[in-house]
Amino acid sequence: MDLKLLAVMSVLAVATYAPFSQAKPFSMIERCWCRSTVNTVPQRNIRELKFLHTPNCPFQVIAKLKNHKEVCINPETKWLQQYLKNALNKMKKAKQTN
Repeated sequence: MDLKLLAVMSVLAVATYAPFSQAKPFSMIERCWCRSTVNTVPQRNIRELKFLHTPNCPFQVIAKLKNHKEVCINPETKWLQQYLKNALNKMKKAKQTN
């Protein structure tokens, strides 16, 4: 048997039986969710807020709107800061009563 043919067949055999990795490339893992943010979103249109903090990205706030769109909100917005402050106060009060 030809040596080149044997080498090609062995590479194909290894490639066929080698398990494929389910991991994402590093560049995909470390990418920030919010690349741009908005300052004005009518609060009545927000259905849900998600807060993300990843090692290489700043604090990110994602709003799910009633029309099923998602937008990134600037965490420095005044109403959002007040919302977070109120939520922390509620958590502290609930912890004190328990």
